[in-house]
Amino acid sequence: MKHLVTDSPIGPLTLVGTGTTVTGVYFPNHWTRPDRTAFGERDDTAFPEAVRQLKEYFAGRRTAFDVPMQATGPGTDRAVWAEIAKIPYGVTATYGELARAVGGLPHEVGAAVGRNPLSILVACHRVVGKNGKLTGYAGGLERKEFLLELERPPASERGQLW
Repeated sequence: MKHLVTDSPIGPLTLVGTGTTVTGVYFPNHWTRPDRTAFGERDDTAFPEAVRQLKEYFAGRRTAFDVPMQATGPGTDRAVWAEIAKIPYGVTATYGELARAVGGLPHEVGAAVGRNPLSILVACHRVVGKNGKLTGYAGGLERKEFLLELERPPASERGQLW
């Protein structure tokens, strides 16, 4: 296990994993961040492809990630994370929609979303409450709002004049 810390517009991100496979992306004060001792040694050369793709994403030049990644957790959590991975860039889904897709309850889906270890790579920020309301995010609602705004099409593409 190894980790690195990379800068981003939403604060430092800690990427954790083995070999070239990322198993976690964490924010400072992440709600479900594991104990730092589980991150292994710091290696600032680790995961160069993931770092490159994250930089492209934040620069508005990437809409999907194709780095080796693996999330571990109970089967129901993995089912929710698989559904999250299907939500396209710039689109949101509700906890209720995900619950219907996996055959669970919205509050169970909410808990699984909160345990997603691959923040941004598996875009749990795209999951919103009923009527599009921004609800809990392991990195904080300010980060969730930033990421959703980053993915929002320009006004001209939304049919707005400004």
